[in-house]
Amino acid sequence: QVQLVESGGGLVQAGGSLRLSCAASGSIFSINDMGWYRQAPGKQRELVASITTGGNTNYADSVKGRFTISRDNARNMVYLQMNSLKPEDTAVYYCNAAITRRFALGNYRTSSEWGQGTQVTVSS
Repeated sequence: QVQLVESGGGLVQAGGSLRLSCAASGSIFSINDMGWYRQAPGKQRELVASITTGGNTNYADSVKGRFTISRDNARNMVYLQMNSLKPEDTAVYYCNAAITRRFALGNYRTSSEWGQGTQVTVSS
């Protein structure tokens, strides 16, 4: 079994910064793409940023230039540095990772795993 645990959310004023962290643990053979999603009340979950194993990144237009995603492959962690926060960034932020597990007889299986979410609230 694998687990993703986010931390770092909270309440911040507009223009402030927060850093989210996500740690993956459990029976992990390898981790492929990792990313952050968010879901605001009454809205669909949306991709905020993603990063490949090699460090290639992708950002939603709404956060480009303000958010930075990074990862530590040795520690199975992914981070989201959020600067110049706006009230519209208020949402529950979820960590996501494509995790490969190794089973008996040399079988491997990759699944998309999610964290429990961390609340980010930006006041105006």
